[in-house]
Amino acid sequence: MSLTRERALYWLERWDHQQEHYMPDREERFAVIADVVMERVARPDPLVVDLGIGPGSLAVRLLERIPGARVVGIDADPLLRGLADRAYGSDRLRTVAGDLREPGWFAALGLERAPDAFVSTTALHWMNREPLRALLARCRAEIAPGGVFVNGDHLYESPQLDALTRALTARRRQRVGSDRPEDWEAWWRAVDAAPELAELVERRAGGFAHTVEDRATVHDHLAFLREAGFAEAGTVWQVGDDRVVVGLS
Repeated sequence: MSLTRERALYWLERWDHQQEHYMPDREERFAVIADVVMERVARPDPLVVDLGIGPGSLAVRLLERIPGARVVGIDADPLLRGLADRAYGSDRLRTVAGDLREPGWFAALGLERAPDAFVSTTALHWMNREPLRALLARCRAEIAPGGVFVNGDHLYESPQLDALTRALTARRRQRVGSDRPEDWEAWWRAVDAAPELAELVERRAGGFAHTVEDRATVHDHLAFLREAGFAEAGTVWQVGDDRVVVGLS
């Protein structure tokens, strides 16, 4: 059974629903990231690099909001990237295989000009502190004048505050009714059993893993952005443990 665009969109709709269990204000976070890019990048045809594009959730929303934009996304997960390619691939959206922890990630993008924005969502918390520091330094070195770095993620700072922000997210989830019967683990179990995804599942098997031993705090993220040379860095949006941080060049 082959993976059609319709089936890819079906799996991505299920992905969106299970992600809302963890991020009840996920759509607002996407909107804020797009707002930042639109506010800070002067040109109507921005070139955006999506760091850890996954299944393209952020990228497709950026393209909807900014008609002249193009997005090049990089990710190490062949299954999520394959779903994005099948569902959203076009002359405005291109994905690239690459590991952001490796020094060759930027060259792998094959860009014809400097990007106007680096964006990411729910991806960079999978990186240890030193690879993250190197990634942000490379983003600053490569970004076009007047460009912006935007990251929406679960970013933490200290034990008691972290416990409180997680609890606030749980209460928010109850209020808006975003508890879902299918969570992260259940979605992946369903993917593993789907005949149309067998080829992508095989590509992913045995070679893809997240190992985080030295997770960066929100303070680390902001410090690394400033250290890299961004003129200003800060949090522009937060609900519970969900934040959007920016670096302004």
